[in-house]
Amino acid sequence: MQQLSQITQYFTDSVIRRMTRIAIANNAINLAQGFPDFDPPKEMLDRLAQVAAEGPHQYPITMGAPNFRQALSRKCEHFMGYAPDPETEMVVTIGSTEAMVDTLFAVTNPGDKVILFSPYFENYQAQILFAGCEPIFVPLTPPDFHFDGAVLEDAFKQRVKAILICNPSNPSGKVFTRQELEFIASLCVKYDVYAIMDEVYEHIVYAPHQHVYMSTLPNMRERTISCSSLSKTYSVTGWRLGYAIAPQPIMDKIKQFHDFNTVGAPSPLMEATIVGLEMPDSYYEEFGAHYAHMKALFTKGLDDIGIPYTDPQGTYFVLADIGPYLKKGQTDVEFCEEMTRKVGVAAVPGTSFFKENVQNIVRLHFAKKDETLYEALNRLADLKTKMG
Repeated sequence: MQQLSQITQYFTDSVIRRMTRIAIANNAINLAQGFPDFDPPKEMLDRLAQVAAEGPHQYPITMGAPNFRQALSRKCEHFMGYAPDPETEMVVTIGSTEAMVDTLFAVTNPGDKVILFSPYFENYQAQILFAGCEPIFVPLTPPDFHFDGAVLEDAFKQRVKAILICNPSNPSGKVFTRQELEFIASLCVKYDVYAIMDEVYEHIVYAPHQHVYMSTLPNMRERTISCSSLSKTYSVTGWRLGYAIAPQPIMDKIKQFHDFNTVGAPSPLMEATIVGLEMPDSYYEEFGAHYAHMKALFTKGLDDIGIPYTDPQGTYFVLADIGPYLKKGQTDVEFCEEMTRKVGVAAVPGTSFFKENVQNIVRLHFAKKDETLYEALNRLADLKTKMG
């Protein structure tokens, strides 16, 4: 038989999703895959119940239901400071994952180069390879995950087509400062590079840090594609509603790939989510306070146990140092699988995120009820004994 695709030799299945399967098989607390164990806003659930009876249940307009896009444009105007045209500058996708894939296909050609900061979300490298492009890695240095400006510019000098940035960043929890983004923007303009922004954690930022939208910086709106989703902001990771925002010339291309890739996002879920997009400021204030509470609870627990970690500026992830617990010759993947079985807590091995040879880091997430986090911390308190 003829040879199958050769691209897959450069990446594995998703280690994050694999750890979820291992967690389920071992009845472990899943702090690997980042989804909450608490409900979405009641207003959205109530509206979903109505939509289940009333519809719509058929194909939407490919680019997304008009009333959904109009509500999304109003939300963007409130937080970003400008209203993307819902007809020409926006498309609704199957999660931000599809938005990123469509965008990469829209702005690149096979053989192009795309800059990634390391650590990076595992999907990105695979998506870049899907498009036939080459990732160029620039390291972020812990604990604050800053980058070296000279190293970054050297990457830009390699005739790259785009830079892909997660801000706030999964897995590091870094929130890029305005000064850092302005420097990156200056390089994008200087070297004529597109900025592809993954901003799904835009509303999970811890004081005094602030989220700055790349598209709002001088000369950047015309070359920035903002990808996001409703998954994190409204605790609906399973609804798979994402979107991309870009100037019309770019969006026209994105829509072409979206149309033939997925046809459209789920009609009933778009309809049910409009009430979420119209939430008052108080919702986002309470949402942010809730995540600050979960972060404080979980990081204090890690402090009490004595597990070192980097303090996240945003998102709901913590990178923990499991070096003191590793057995000689044990990989981080082996450690995480063993911890899931013996301790009953699932994490993601850091090698899923780092281009560098890092074996002592795991990613944990804290988007869980208090009782779930307390139980996870209780199990982790015996980590050395149980792993011994």
